[in-house]
Amino acid sequence: MPLFKTMRRITLSALSAGIMSFAFVSSTYAEILDVEKDELKFGFIKLTDMAPLAIAYEKGYFEDEGLFVTLEPQANWKVLLDRVITGELDGAHMLAGQPLAATIGYGTKAHIVTPFSMDLNGNGITVSNEIWEMMKKHIPVGEDGKPVHPIKADALKPVVDQFKQEGRPFNMGMVFPVSTHNYELRYWLASGGIHPGFYSKEDISGQIGADALLSVTPPPQMPATLEAGTIYGYCVGEPWNQAAVFKGIGVPVITDYEIWKNNPEKVFGLTKEFTEKNPKTTLALTKALIRAAKWLDEDNNANRMEAVEILSRSEYVGADKEVIANSMTGFFEYEKGDKRDIPDFNVFYRYFATYPYYSDAIWYLTQMRRWGQITEHKDDNWYAGVAKSVYLPDIYLKAAQMLVEEGHVDKKDFPWDTDGYREPTSAFIDGITYDGKKPNAYIDALSIGLKSKQIIKNGAAVEG
Repeated sequence: MPLFKTMRRITLSALSAGIMSFAFVSSTYAEILDVEKDELKFGFIKLTDMAPLAIAYEKGYFEDEGLFVTLEPQANWKVLLDRVITGELDGAHMLAGQPLAATIGYGTKAHIVTPFSMDLNGNGITVSNEIWEMMKKHIPVGEDGKPVHPIKADALKPVVDQFKQEGRPFNMGMVFPVSTHNYELRYWLASGGIHPGFYSKEDISGQIGADALLSVTPPPQMPATLEAGTIYGYCVGEPWNQAAVFKGIGVPVITDYEIWKNNPEKVFGLTKEFTEKNPKTTLALTKALIRAAKWLDEDNNANRMEAVEILSRSEYVGADKEVIANSMTGFFEYEKGDKRDIPDFNVFYRYFATYPYYSDAIWYLTQMRRWGQITEHKDDNWYAGVAKSVYLPDIYLKAAQMLVEEGHVDKKDFPWDTDGYREPTSAFIDGITYDGKKPNAYIDALSIGLKSKQIIKNGAAVEG
């Protein structure tokens, strides 16, 4: 019998006997009975940034909230999303773009929401050994003889140009059309003058006018696909960049932290219907995930090696501990032997990482518009409206307030007075400033991609 159900029976029995203390009743019994649905199944993809789910389960945070949770790995992001929509899964670890795309009807139409952002950073771009050798001649080196980072896509452009001259397609992998990885890879390529291609109503390949041809590859298959020569590089989350280093088949050239410092990555997604039918359950699971995120970052990442051991298990990520530890413990290895300190490669709690900012949502929408997934001009109010229909900071802050009152977290850890927008930032590889309140101005400032009022017609960008 699940532990929480055993506790519930004990509590009921004790109450009837009149021997249960009020403190125990208020902290355990009341919370357990409060939730509308106590047996839940959550999905995830085998990536290290599913860690809050694993920790909330392993540390008993779900049970503390009266929730009996089953965690189930999914084959790919599409299957995961479809199963949340049909109700086979109650919620899931999702790409930040998935709830937004589903809600606006790109791909699948369903109202998906999130009360919790799972992490910041955590991705990298890896190229094959062959491509790395071709790039190196265009990369400056420091006094130690090692490449100077961040490595810009300028170093890749001569390689892509050479492939084009030879009539060879330059194929790269990303994990899903609305994934962070797709947009980060496109951002990096475009910042170096390499066109990653447009989408249109008629052609959803994303390869219209492309210099580099991006296609979908599931994360765990990235290293093998690279080794087979099917792709020459990819953007993916850990541990699949470090896996290429350990296998000696590729070199990570840049992390997403270097593309956009402290960028939002995954979210926890639920249907709007679920949150409306089960508001207390939604609060309870959000509380558990916040506690897990805190555990992952607290005491200057002191718990990370324990997290690595948990994640390495087959029921979670199922990769070697050494591979997972390379990034989870504040380091990142580029070329084999070139290990550098990146303490914020994986952030789960610091910098208000778990708060669902509207401006984070809007950035993803700008990239969907930039590359033609959103096919027509939308005014700034539309972007704000979509963000507010998908991101649910009110639920998040209510859960946080409960945790503060219970003594599990500190009040200073949360942005109580925010309007839901981060301050404008230019912490991007190209230095362009992003202001979430001015999405169209941002789109127009980007050198490659659709401008805010352009559309794709006959394979070309034209004024709409």
